Amino acid sequence: MALLLCRVGVVAMLCIGCVATVPRALAFSFSEEDAKANADTDANAQKIQELVSTPCQQRVKNRKIMTLIAEHTSDGWSTHQERYSPMFQAINSRLRALGLRTYTAEEIRAQIAQAEIDAYFKNDPDAALAASRKLGANYILRGNITTSTTVNPTVHINEVAVRLDFSLTTTGGQTLSDVSAHSESYAGADTLGMAQTLVKEQADQLVAQLYNDYCRKAGNAN
Repeated sequence: MALLLCRVGVVAMLCIGCVATVPRALAFSFSEEDAKANADTDANAQKIQELVSTPCQQRVKNRKIMTLIAEHTSDGWSTHQERYSPMFQAINSRLRALGLRTYTAEEIRAQIAQAEIDAYFKNDPDAALAASRKLGANYILRGNITTSTTVNPTVHINEVAVRLDFSLTTTGGQTLSDVSAHSESYAGADTLGMAQTLVKEQADQLVAQLYNDYCRKAGNAN
């Protein structure tokens, strides 16, 4: 009996020692992750600041940018701009905050026919030129949303990938900037919601790169 109690006491002491060390180990691990996350956030903020600090001539800032967004689906392009209002506002408001001139969604809808927007996303250059002339736009910022669905071979669940591409061009078709973001999820149906979340999370970095490219290249664009 004494031997048994002794063994129990030893095990208890060992377990107490284990319990005492686990929180310290976990805390150390979490601290490392927090530090890495903070470092990544700081680095990202510094990169954004560097991008938006590029000199931008006032004559370049005074030129006007028209933003159009559409989603490529199995049935073709979904181009009704009201559908993409949250994404439009996220991008447009940031461009304006940086001093660039853009059109509001209301101005675009009032001046450009839906048929012209449809034709533009079908790569009709005449439609793009006609639409930009109606507004007097100098540049077009085109946002393309594309999705793809695959089946995860391990868990047999649908995986949905959403990609968002923004291309800033002159009305003549010369590209000044291309930026993109992508995300993957096990969620199936709400691809537009995924795209909106993606823009919300990465809008600062996307717009910073657009701004940098625009300010550096627009002065030389035809």
